Amino acid sequence: MMLRVLTLSTLFPDASRPNFGVFVERQTLGLAARPDVELRVVAPIGLPPFPFDRLPRYAPLVTLPREEHWKGLHVHRPRFANLPATAGRWHAPLLARALMPLLTRIRRDFAFDVIDAEFFFPDGPAAVALGQRLGVPVSIKARGADIHHWGTAPATARQLLAAANRADGLLAVSQAMADDMTELGMPRPTVHSTGIDRSRFGTLNRAAAKAQLGIQGPLVLSLGALIPRKGHAIVADAVASLPGVTLWIVGEGPERQRLEAQISAGPARDRIRLAGAVPHTDLPTLLAAADVMALASSSEGLANAWVEALASGTPIVIPDAGGAREVMTTPAAGHIVARTAAAFADAIAALLADPPSAEEVKATAARFSWDANRDALYAHLRGLVEAAA
Repeated sequence: MMLRVLTLSTLFPDASRPNFGVFVERQTLGLAARPDVELRVVAPIGLPPFPFDRLPRYAPLVTLPREEHWKGLHVHRPRFANLPATAGRWHAPLLARALMPLLTRIRRDFAFDVIDAEFFFPDGPAAVALGQRLGVPVSIKARGADIHHWGTAPATARQLLAAANRADGLLAVSQAMADDMTELGMPRPTVHSTGIDRSRFGTLNRAAAKAQLGIQGPLVLSLGALIPRKGHAIVADAVASLPGVTLWIVGEGPERQRLEAQISAGPARDRIRLAGAVPHTDLPTLLAAADVMALASSSEGLANAWVEALASGTPIVIPDAGGAREVMTTPAAGHIVARTAAAFADAIAALLADPPSAEEVKATAARFSWDANRDALYAHLRGLVEAAA
């Protein structure tokens, strides 16, 4: 029996942001490839009212097509009003209002059985409202900041709690995320782990990867958006205290100017590089070349960067955030440390002095696969449809 899925995600790549939500894209491609699944994607784009939508951060989004085929997926990109200075209070109702006519039209030739909301806010509350109006079950997945920020913010916390209690099913990227959700009063979600593409990650040895990139000596990689929560400044200070060690910070975001100032004023400006946004297709080589991946996030669900580094044979240094203990299962995986430059410096130095073997590191990520991710998501969504019937 064919399962017809409508995937709803404000976190999804487009031509202007090819790395934005790439893990949602990969999961969706896997599910859509099943012969017993038909799938469409609705990837809404929030824009402020004119003329604010012409600001540099929004201007590229204005010109995106409203409907296209993206890597074989049928993707709709409707716009919804993103009102500034409202702390997100109206994001979900405005999203539901914008999507109702579109979903009604889609159902005329694609009678979807279930709505799969792939980010908890604003997708989750909007999906629940739409599902109830259309008579379709709804699943919501929690990934990290969608719970840790929006789930505790005064303007939006009640919306997320209400959506969680009205949804037909809930998913979380880690046990730690599931614990955080139940502490907020949400029903216990099913843990749905991320995947890893083993045809790409873990195929290069470190020497070959370093040679490709022209890197000599120890390399530390800090991978993530340039936002305060990711803690790149902490890793930069840590590496600055380690003579001869190079740091590449890979990502883009509003913290770039502050990081540039910090690096240029410090003693390691010749050893620390802001590499900017890098296509996801280039990450396997970067991660293979790194001796350590260090990410000082204040909060996470279960970061894909952790799993991709481990699958590449690169140990990680991270704080005790989110699902850190779910990936740090053996000493070969690296170290969990305090979120300070000194603690990061000590852990990085220890791994450089006595590195685990690449094969031992890779083994710590063995349980993560896109096949398992795909089949678990299918079983979850199929179960919701059967229960609703």
